[in-house]
Amino acid sequence: MAGGALSGVRVLEFSQIVAAPVCGVNLSDFGADVVKVEPLEGEQTRRTAAVVPNEGKGFQALNRGKRSLVVDLHDPRGQDLICRLIPRTDVVLINYRLGVAERLGLGYEALRAIRPDLIYWQNTGFGESGVEARRAGSDIVAQAYSGLMVTDAKVDEDGAPDLISIPIADIVSGFAAAMGVGMALYHRERTGEGQYLSTSLLRTALFIQAGAVMREPVSDAVLRDPLLEAAEAALAAGQPYDAMLSVRKDRQTSRAAFRLYYGGYRARNGAVVLGALTKQNRDGMRRVLGFPEEDSDSPEYDAMAPENVARAHEWKRRFRARFLERSVDEWVRDFDAAGVPVSAVRMPEVMADDVQVVAEQVMWDTEHAVTGTQRVVGPAVLMSKTPTAVQRAAPALGEHSAEVLVEAGFPVPEVAALVDAGVVLQR
Repeated sequence: MAGGALSGVRVLEFSQIVAAPVCGVNLSDFGADVVKVEPLEGEQTRRTAAVVPNEGKGFQALNRGKRSLVVDLHDPRGQDLICRLIPRTDVVLINYRLGVAERLGLGYEALRAIRPDLIYWQNTGFGESGVEARRAGSDIVAQAYSGLMVTDAKVDEDGAPDLISIPIADIVSGFAAAMGVGMALYHRERTGEGQYLSTSLLRTALFIQAGAVMREPVSDAVLRDPLLEAAEAALAAGQPYDAMLSVRKDRQTSRAAFRLYYGGYRARNGAVVLGALTKQNRDGMRRVLGFPEEDSDSPEYDAMAPENVARAHEWKRRFRARFLERSVDEWVRDFDAAGVPVSAVRMPEVMADDVQVVAEQVMWDTEHAVTGTQRVVGPAVLMSKTPTAVQRAAPALGEHSAEVLVEAGFPVPEVAALVDAGVVLQR
């Protein structure tokens, strides 16, 4: 098999939580040698929901394909060790809080003084300028600050804001960073120049809801401004958070008919979701349901007209009642036959054995040093000439420390001395 597109590229990943690990695992899938630099106690998500100590599934999923180098970065000897690795490092990934890298001697300016063509990516919560830049950030905070949490409109049993369960801003930041690193490597190949790359959870969260965030005067006057006025009035009147969400939802009247055909319904024994985005799809859905007279695709239909909004809600009630008459399998069969995008609502825990997932060879078999045989989700991108691949299972804590240092030219006695001194941890 041919090597990956990034075969021969060396990456040092100073990472925690999600964003940088997502970037690193993608670079590894493209063939890069990614070394994850961890503190002596290990990256903290190793212990999140861990059944086996230090080997939580969430950590393993985002750190497969990498090697683990455990170094005490608060010790000057550990900082010197990293600096000695930089001449043979192409890419540095880091998502510490803004300013931490500089305090540890790992800032861009310090490292590019060692290797001028270094590619260096940093992810922060709020960016690197402005009054919010040095605030601590996390995905849930980015969801709240950016409006993503309101867009998702989930509340808990007390009516308080609830998070989007997947750390979406973190994940998309990691994918964006992997794309940026690839572009920076391409630029360096052509010009010899390295560069600094920056993402933030705030920037990413805004990007993925760009239509709601953007300003456009005509649409804003009709849709945005009245919505904000009503939502702000509800809060000013002392109404609770979930009431404000209801006001916002009620004001989004133009989507009432659209959501007839793009959303979920309870069936007799579960739930189905449909994504009928074209008139052809919607006509097929109408035929299967037995309601061809629903006319929201008529050229004269005004989605904003109050009488049409009321009719859309009535149609929603009729659709809901109809879906409860049959099983999930029956609905999926008939909508599939009509060419309407449809799916049963599935649990992620069953997907590793799904027939389509198996046919697409999404899952890869690996052998973990601690937990043994496992099946992991493979690369997000397939390539015909430079295949992507899962290089290895996630590393055990310090599994490759000595290996990485000896490869970099550290004498074996020096490595042993660093281990004995507690500067480096070798499993």
